[in-house]
Amino acid sequence: MTTDSHKSEPSQSESAKPQITFPAEDYPIKVLGDTADDYVEAVVACVEQYTPKINQDRTSVQASRNGRFTSVTLFITATSHQQLKDIDEALKKTGRVKMVL
Repeated sequence: MTTDSHKSEPSQSESAKPQITFPAEDYPIKVLGDTADDYVEAVVACVEQYTPKINQDRTSVQASRNGRFTSVTLFITATSHQQLKDIDEALKKTGRVKMVL
């Protein structure tokens, strides 16, 4: 049995995160949190503080199988890494969001 002891390491470009070109139209943000009557409106209001344009036609809402969680997928025009970071932090600070993807 032969083994390849000279396996190559992934190149920097293979291991690096994908680069986003800004502005990025229709950039998806998926937000998961506990189901509540005003959850979707709260998520949209929070994101609207950081972006002037949410594509409302593409916004989707999905309840979990047992109804405990709701995910909201929004499409925005992302203008910078800082904007995305600010949105992520603001959503998490609401105390209602479990995960932002």
